[in-house]
Amino acid sequence: MKRSVVVSLLTASTLALGLAGTATAADPGDAALARDSLRSDLTGVPFYMTMIDRYANGDQRNDRGGLDSGTRLQNGFDPTDKQFFHGGDLAGLSSKVDYLAGLGVKALWVNPPFRNRWVVDLGPAGAFAAYHGYAIIDFTSFDPHFGTAQEMRALVDKAHARGIKVFFDITAQYTADVITFAGEHPYKSLQEAPYKDANGKVFDIEAMAGRPDFPKLSVDKSFPYKPILAPEAAQLKKPAWLNDPTLYHNRGDATVYEGEQLLYGDFFGLDDLMTEHPRVVAGMEQIYSSWIDQLNIDGYRIDTAKHVNDEFWQAFAPGVRAHAVARGKKDFFIFGEVYSGDPELTSHYSTAAKMQSVLDFPFQGAARDFVSGKGSSLLGQVLESDDLYTDADSNAYSLTTFVGNHDMGRLSMMLKQDHPDISEQELLARVKLGNELLFLWRGNPVIYNGDEQGFIGTGGDAETRQDMFPTQVAAHKTQDQVGTDKTPADDNFDPTHPLYRQLRSLAGFTAADPVWKRGNQVLRLASGDVIAFSRIDPTTGREFLVVANASNSAQTVDVPIGASGTQYERIRPALQTAGVTQVTSTDDTLKLTLPPLSAGVYRSRSALPADPAAPKPTLALGDNTTQDGRTELVSTVSGVSYAQATFALRVPGQQKWTVLGTDDAPPYRVFSKLPAGKLELRVVAKDRQNRLGAASLLR
Repeated sequence: MKRSVVVSLLTASTLALGLAGTATAADPGDAALARDSLRSDLTGVPFYMTMIDRYANGDQRNDRGGLDSGTRLQNGFDPTDKQFFHGGDLAGLSSKVDYLAGLGVKALWVNPPFRNRWVVDLGPAGAFAAYHGYAIIDFTSFDPHFGTAQEMRALVDKAHARGIKVFFDITAQYTADVITFAGEHPYKSLQEAPYKDANGKVFDIEAMAGRPDFPKLSVDKSFPYKPILAPEAAQLKKPAWLNDPTLYHNRGDATVYEGEQLLYGDFFGLDDLMTEHPRVVAGMEQIYSSWIDQLNIDGYRIDTAKHVNDEFWQAFAPGVRAHAVARGKKDFFIFGEVYSGDPELTSHYSTAAKMQSVLDFPFQGAARDFVSGKGSSLLGQVLESDDLYTDADSNAYSLTTFVGNHDMGRLSMMLKQDHPDISEQELLARVKLGNELLFLWRGNPVIYNGDEQGFIGTGGDAETRQDMFPTQVAAHKTQDQVGTDKTPADDNFDPTHPLYRQLRSLAGFTAADPVWKRGNQVLRLASGDVIAFSRIDPTTGREFLVVANASNSAQTVDVPIGASGTQYERIRPALQTAGVTQVTSTDDTLKLTLPPLSAGVYRSRSALPADPAAPKPTLALGDNTTQDGRTELVSTVSGVSYAQATFALRVPGQQKWTVLGTDDAPPYRVFSKLPAGKLELRVVAKDRQNRLGAASLLR
């Protein structure tokens, strides 16, 4: 949790357990344990996500994928249909790098660029093309609709020259739908049809996941459905190992995306790889390591991460990153899509599953609620849950945050859903409020292409994937855009658009002071339509207070802050210029009157007062256990304005400590899987003056 003013009921019940370690004198070895809360070189960096096909058409010669003739069912190109290729390509994206640099973007995330199965023809049910890049047949080359490897390298080099890193969206657990089965093939459960080895003997796939002695499999004996490959498809996929049908789950199409179907079912019919098989692990690791060598890219966003067993990610993510580090890319960054609003689930993948980070879906849902005027309590809960992400090599500060995306739709669309009669002026104000929150919150903010031009759309998926260049889709041509009289029928790369200007301002503002990278985030107030949180700079000791009001009326609030009697000045005027620019705190609070639909930043004019003595932490086992078996450890460090608490464990009698993680906002917590048996647990707290205090606990 991240409350700084009162001890929550959760913490109170934790300390009431009686199993608490009290402050002790610091040991000589504590200096080595007293770490800083983790920040990577990418912390706080603004991302920009784009779909290549919908961005800019720089070379019309590749619109049909290199085919000179043929119908759309052959070449996939139909710019009038939202489900087909429209002509955007790498040449067009390269031509807009200066536009992105002007926006303040520091990381460009593109949809999967690899060669796809272009069209799926369902006959009377319709047809659609893989303009989105998620139906890959060849992981070793780029889709000719997008361009060549040389054009991709030119894009990477041009982006790097402007200080922009390049990330690929990737799939590691499915390919295009090539494998077929006889007749209907709804999902068959493990209980109904367990896996069998090549001799017909049943085995437990969960128990064998990732093991080198994984059993040999047979097309005829091993699967619920016998996989079939048409002769023309037998060698369609690249690398060649992907054409082995025994390397897929072959359990049929998922009918629900939960439980075991989430792991073993074909996702929307796509061929689901057997990620438990060591050949699949090694093959995918080799594919994505090779692109680092070939193109000098900077990281990956992994699609549908929760559809894969942990053992795969535990090998794949560290393995690919280690390859990058060995090639000199020490800040190579991998983050996963875990489509869930539950931070217990999302945090599982950056801790137990060993990814560096995940997309922050819990923040997205809470931010939508707040900006829509449904209250700030859910946002407060998101921040209180940040400790779930803390471990020895990652934390919540590396999460990628967003308010809308290419799957679920845009924030502007959601606001119109929540307020069908909203005025243009109010819609623009609420979208701007969402952008302020997105950039001032901890983590890496992600802009979805078109958001900076006021795109709205009518839904998710294809309904939110409008062209940035003049569209030919009839349903898109007349769509309204917020903040402009333009529609998607126009060219939409206007650097004077009010949202482009606002996002550029936010990117510059957060880049100008290191507090937005290295400062901790502390919840100060979540009440009604007001949210307030602080970022405290561990080097300068100055407090930066962010306050936002999602109400249509002005709000006067008393906001708790770091020290009584400290003067604060407003350094970011929010959406309106009226209001106090300098205030003095009394009784550890700051009285502020917030204009409607506004956000502002106040900075202490001096460092918070030095704490009178070294920290004196306590340590307790909490009464909370996560769904994946992580136990809560809690420390309170009273009487300090700022501290960092490092948690560690060792077996009694041993010398070496295992660090569990470092938290930098009260109450200080980690959630870790503790080994069985007797343990010595320790917390070492460090204040701004680098004074140490410690507490131990025997379990």
